[in-house]
Amino acid sequence: MVDPMSELAGPADAATTQGAADVDGALLLLVDDDAPLRRSLQRALERRGFAVTAAESLKEGLGQAFAIKPDYAVVDLRLEDGSGIDLVKRLLELHPSIRIVMLTGYGNIATAVAAVKAGAVDYLAKPADADDVIKALLSNGPSLPPPPENPMSADRVRWEHIQRVFEQCNRNVSETARRLNMHRRTLQRILNKRAPRE
Repeated sequence: MVDPMSELAGPADAATTQGAADVDGALLLLVDDDAPLRRSLQRALERRGFAVTAAESLKEGLGQAFAIKPDYAVVDLRLEDGSGIDLVKRLLELHPSIRIVMLTGYGNIATAVAAVKAGAVDYLAKPADADDVIKALLSNGPSLPPPPENPMSADRVRWEHIQRVFEQCNRNVSETARRLNMHRRTLQRILNKRAPRE
């Protein structure tokens, strides 16, 4: 099974390495309450030239924004103590030139669009690859950055979403099936299979 977390720490491609030279030492605020993802993404971004300050909550992220005056921010949509959209608005009030990328789970794309309207430059589905985050942060103009070289397959996206909801339901199959509007036996068959290849 391919661990999606391992993709965060992959080697930078040539284009991103060039981009990293442009941001060497730039201050980046990373706010995500998913500790393993936050640590992996922090390490990957630091290797690409950013000076990263990480926070696990809206309150902590806002405090760090006052302290370090970041040039860039990567913010999770759903934080334990509030909405990432509120943090996007506050960051832009504090630092109007900051460039922000929103991270979102697969079930929250519509809300992520609202985050872009609130001032984020783009949104990416989790688990986000560090190179894709950098491309989004450094993109110019209204157009979206180019698509990733190796995006997850539709089957893998579906599998990741089901696994996420299953974990959020404390691995309760019946509750997960109800929330996903799936037959319980169908869900069990999916959960018993290995993850689809990327």
